[in-house]
Amino acid sequence: MALNDRVQSLIEHLKQGQILEAMDAFYADNTAMQENSNPPVKGLAENIEREKQFLASVKDWKGLEVTAAAVDDAGGDSGTAFIEYHFEFTNTDGADVRYEQVSVQRWEGGKIAHERFYYNAGG
Repeated sequence: MALNDRVQSLIEHLKQGQILEAMDAFYADNTAMQENSNPPVKGLAENIEREKQFLASVKDWKGLEVTAAAVDDAGGDSGTAFIEYHFEFTNTDGADVRYEQVSVQRWEGGKIAHERFYYNAGG
């Protein structure tokens, strides 16, 4: 499957709130995920555990909207994807939360080998 198709399929999973399913389908076993300039978390199992901790704080997933996306196809199922989006949810305390971020993904062999998220962490 071409990289652009893989990225679009990933986006559809995320829109539905199928985050863990997306990780199983689209992330390499040795993936590294990085929040802003923090050190990356390495390994699919470790990142799934990190996402489970995040999802434990979500009471109601309201949705995700992609505002921009671009794919630099290095050949077939490898390359780089840039996705700008926002998502909203209600947390377990009942507060509505909205995140805006950009994800930069390096794909190798149809799987995400490295993903870095850029967002304003507030302060």
